[in-house]
Amino acid sequence: MSASARTLLRNRSGHQHGRVTMVELFFDLVFVFAVTQLSHTLLEHLTPAGALQTLLLFFAVWWVWIYTSWCTNWLDPETPPVRLMLFALMLGGLLLSSSLPRAFGERGLLFACAYAAMQVGRTAFMMYALRGRNAALFRNFARIGVWLLVSATLWIAGGLAQGEARYAWWLGALLIEYIGPFAFFWVPGLGRSTIADWDVDGGHLAERCALFVIIALGESILVTGATFSQLPFDGVHGAAFVSAFVGSVAMWWIYFDSGAERASHRIAQAADPGRQARMAYTYQHLLIVGGIIVCAVADEIVLMHPGHVDQAGLAAILGGPALYLLGNALFKWTTNDRRTPPLSHLAGLAALLALTAAAHPLHLSALALGVATTAILVLVALWEWLALRRAVPPAAH
Repeated sequence: MSASARTLLRNRSGHQHGRVTMVELFFDLVFVFAVTQLSHTLLEHLTPAGALQTLLLFFAVWWVWIYTSWCTNWLDPETPPVRLMLFALMLGGLLLSSSLPRAFGERGLLFACAYAAMQVGRTAFMMYALRGRNAALFRNFARIGVWLLVSATLWIAGGLAQGEARYAWWLGALLIEYIGPFAFFWVPGLGRSTIADWDVDGGHLAERCALFVIIALGESILVTGATFSQLPFDGVHGAAFVSAFVGSVAMWWIYFDSGAERASHRIAQAADPGRQARMAYTYQHLLIVGGIIVCAVADEIVLMHPGHVDQAGLAAILGGPALYLLGNALFKWTTNDRRTPPLSHLAGLAALLALTAAAHPLHLSALALGVATTAILVLVALWEWLALRRAVPPAAH
């Protein structure tokens, strides 16, 4: 085993989880751009086809980020080779992010090549770093590499295709990648991985995902501020601005007041952190981050057109908070040994459903809907906060 390979992995001998390094935070800056591109793309193409395209692209962006976070869970970003690898991924991420608005147009091949290169290249680097160091984990990434090579051919084929064929190729690629962890990356001749192979540092992965939630919330606030700065300073737009800000604060509170910390403690103490990391952080955070992105789109709709709302706007204004609450409910259910999801979150979802049914009969404006959804988020945050402070058993709030 070479000296360089020995020094590429984190030292896990201590009792504290591996800290998130500055280069990891620097790497995340690319995804601030990616999240902004996704929200703007959805806003400009607020149709069923546009929503489907944005959803597919969001799944790809999240997957390349979460896979990198899994890798830096084992790699030591303070070593020069790992830093250079992350810088190369940043370059690929910039190319990928810049192509998002026209990924289903003339920049499809650029998007596909950037994505495939990031996924396959990072996995190859992991195999180099693990060679002779951790045989089980090396075989795990060898299996992952096979799955990603297969999906990469579909991504590139989709980039070369046009129209509906691109949808089909890329949807197939996503299905392969998202099914992989559930299939334990089984490969003929190489067998399948096990949960024991995924001996993640739970605290580190929890912190990384929490930081991505901050990225998404920060992008939402940036959109609110930038949009409001271009609008007349009057009571209607002022109310929309305050509602959007309070809604972002409520979303922060729902995730960070107790859920993120409890989940981090739980996964750090778990005997099988890989299982929880796969479900709670790799998959369930899709709903949380996706909900924030849709909420950012909804905030801009309310700010720009407070007096009326169409079907697409209604779906965004009500769908964003619903996705966010659903994601948090499942996340807290998974990570806190609850018999049911938090009652506060279920009540919030029920209130959003009732609001959806009442929107048309009552002829509610975009501003009225925005204020109502913000009020629901605030009530959910307050309900859970009071329930926890009164020491009610977790299943009861």
